[in-house]
Amino acid sequence: MADTLETLTHALLDAAKRAGADAADAMAVDGTSLSIDVRQGALEQAERSEGIDIGLRVLIGQKQACVSSSDVKPDTIAQMAERAVAMAREAPEDPHIGLADVDQLARDWDVAALELADPADEPAPSALQDAALRAEAAALSHEGISQVDAASAGYGRRRIHLAASNGFSGGYTRTDNGMSCVAITGTGTQMERDYDGDFRVFASDIRTPEEIGNQAAKRTLQRAGARKPKTGSYPVLFDERISSSLIGHLLAASNGTNIARGASWLRDAMDQPVLPDTLSLTENPHRKRMPSSKPFDAEGLPTATRNIVENGVLKQWTLDLAHARKLGLHSTGNAARGTSAPPSPSVGNIELTQGTQSREDLLKEMGTGLLVTSMIGSTINPTTGDYSRGAAGFWVENGELTYPVNECTIAGNLRDMLRRIIPANDARTYLSRVVPSLLVEGMTLAGD
Repeated sequence: MADTLETLTHALLDAAKRAGADAADAMAVDGTSLSIDVRQGALEQAERSEGIDIGLRVLIGQKQACVSSSDVKPDTIAQMAERAVAMAREAPEDPHIGLADVDQLARDWDVAALELADPADEPAPSALQDAALRAEAAALSHEGISQVDAASAGYGRRRIHLAASNGFSGGYTRTDNGMSCVAITGTGTQMERDYDGDFRVFASDIRTPEEIGNQAAKRTLQRAGARKPKTGSYPVLFDERISSSLIGHLLAASNGTNIARGASWLRDAMDQPVLPDTLSLTENPHRKRMPSSKPFDAEGLPTATRNIVENGVLKQWTLDLAHARKLGLHSTGNAARGTSAPPSPSVGNIELTQGTQSREDLLKEMGTGLLVTSMIGSTINPTTGDYSRGAAGFWVENGELTYPVNECTIAGNLRDMLRRIIPANDARTYLSRVVPSLLVEGMTLAGD
């Protein structure tokens, strides 16, 4: 299939040249996905999809256009190219677009070393159903669990090939395997829920269905009897399950798309402190068995480890070629794209420096405050960094969890919050985003 995808991308490039394009790049993606949901001991839903998508971007001078299709017949490819060229001629000029120079392109990458694809055969639907049923049964075995909202298992395999008229051509295969369980306790207005799940490149790395079901049930039972916490200014500990969302706001604010638009609260923060001096934020696109690892980006540039934040100081924006040119900088090899749109910058595997204290140590240190384990909704001002989110978790008194809380709002300013975070040492290193629990002092909490 990889040869077929390569053939398709080169057919698209040839068609673009015949239609009058000055330059072009093409992408072909072949995918298979399978998902199984069970409820009350029976199959609730089974979905399987297979398909191929192709995309073409053409450039005429400093104008560009993108087209895509799921039809790969030669006549369709020719029509796509003609339509893309016609669209590009009517598009506005952009002085910053353009393919990579030949000397910028990735060479001699080693896809096998990244272990992006599980060599095991696609699992049978019956095997996925059995795993989901086992997770559900494990959750329901706990007294107090009234039902399992969903128990699911799934598998996906995707093959990707990218080619461009500058001579680049490369592809790779990805797999993903996942399992999750959502348990419920109580009824009506007293209903509470929580979950557990595991998502890996290799099926053999996933925790057992029983572990996932039991963990979902335990977390759910801890939430029984939740109520609103006190209103005031308190320290907030972001649990490791959701702490990466806090770092995600920093990543969004340092994305070249927002910087180039001037729509970021970090727009003037290059070479300034944005995290505590002891912390660094690193991207490593070459971690093995990671769903966000890749040997080259969506413009054919090599990927490499880089420090986004070093010793607390912001050192790099996340850039593709176009946004780098607009800012007078160089691409960081972070272009990402689908078949129907041009490249844009996107970050992959990241890791925040872990602390020396456990989560329990930070709970004791905070004394009285809120441990947040889940969040809903979001009001983030992208230009000022003002932050407000709905939260649920546990109220902490004298360093101990005292009762579960819900229906509260936490608020602050991201620039201030991130500068005073205190990390725990509990990050799961097998995740694409390795971020430990994070303690933030002095947040505004709205409850009762």
